[in-house]
Amino acid sequence: MKSYAYAQRKGVEEISWEKFAELSAQLAEKLAAQEIEIILGIARAGLFPATAVACTLRREMYPIRVSRRVNDSILFEHPVWRVDIPDEVAGATVAILDEISDSGETLKMAAARALERGAGRVITASLVSHSWARPMPDITARVSDALVIFPWDRQVYMDGKWQINPEIAQALRFQGKSGPV
Repeated sequence: MKSYAYAQRKGVEEISWEKFAELSAQLAEKLAAQEIEIILGIARAGLFPATAVACTLRREMYPIRVSRRVNDSILFEHPVWRVDIPDEVAGATVAILDEISDSGETLKMAAARALERGAGRVITASLVSHSWARPMPDITARVSDALVIFPWDRQVYMDGKWQINPEIAQALRFQGKSGPV
């Protein structure tokens, strides 16, 4: 499935900050069993779960950026590198975290690059994964084919006021809804 193909989603799932904390705790428990040494968070939104898990497990976290977006606009058909994998991954067991695995392409690219940079072992993880993600993350807290609305995506500050994120508003229209659930 093409990334950001919102018309293909089945229903709407709104993640609250409380649910985010629960899902992050689930990821932390699963990653602790993998003896993770370093966490790489995929910026932008993947930094939320990466930071939560890194703090919980008391591990170093480094931001990376590989995305189709610039200034929240989709500019590229495939993700491009903006902030690379740090040298610190050499020889380490690394977890790469993102908030959602849609196509699976971003996590796949990041995992391949971490191995190129010398990581001893790489585990991919996401808060939420769609069933069509290829490859699926090694670890995910929730699989859902719904339109997932994270708490940080619900509203944006534009034109001097808070309003529903235009991308979310459009995605909700595809679902036959006019506003957040």
